[in-house]
Amino acid sequence: MDATAQSAEVESGRYPSRRPAAIWVLAALWGLLVAAGMGGLWKYAATPGGAADPPPQWPTSSAVPRTPGKATLVMLVHPHCSCSEASIGELELLMARVHDRTTAHVLFVRPHAAPEGWDVTGLWQRAARIPGVTTSWDDAAAEAHVLGAMTSGHTVVYDAGGRLLFHGGITGARGHAGDNLGRARVSALLTRGDADRHDSPVYGCSLEDPLDEG
Repeated sequence: MDATAQSAEVESGRYPSRRPAAIWVLAALWGLLVAAGMGGLWKYAATPGGAADPPPQWPTSSAVPRTPGKATLVMLVHPHCSCSEASIGELELLMARVHDRTTAHVLFVRPHAAPEGWDVTGLWQRAARIPGVTTSWDDAAAEAHVLGAMTSGHTVVYDAGGRLLFHGGITGARGHAGDNLGRARVSALLTRGDADRHDSPVYGCSLEDPLDEG
């Protein structure tokens, strides 16, 4: 059968066209690629940053002011970490509940070699608008080192007597806003005095080389 006759047979329905099969194969391959990409993104989002090792008692070398009779909350942030948008958002929700029980500080790491204007970002402005939160710069990551913070969003809470209550993150994944165990634990510790755990994974950019990250 010549090509013209075969084409006529295909059009008449005697021989089914191979095009639908090819389309399904391409669709399946595309679906696998999308699934692989989504899996990679979720794996990244669910991978915590470096583990922190804060001192069990409030460090006397810290320059962060404390308020007598209140707990002290400190969050360390990379000013260019997009993941920390969620951390700041969760802090806003947390402070609406515990603002009368804690003094809160958000410290933005600023390397000595940072170019002019590098440190002023929307994260700073958003954190500064949270009632009960004081924002300041952490030059050369001095406070981050004192408090054992390695990852943006790392949060420590010390009680009024200077004892470590909590350390870790208050988001459930990188850049993920919404109910999570970290925020719930801080809230429980400050309102009830207990929680199932006193730590939680931190999801964010590294504070070790902030210029490389930002």
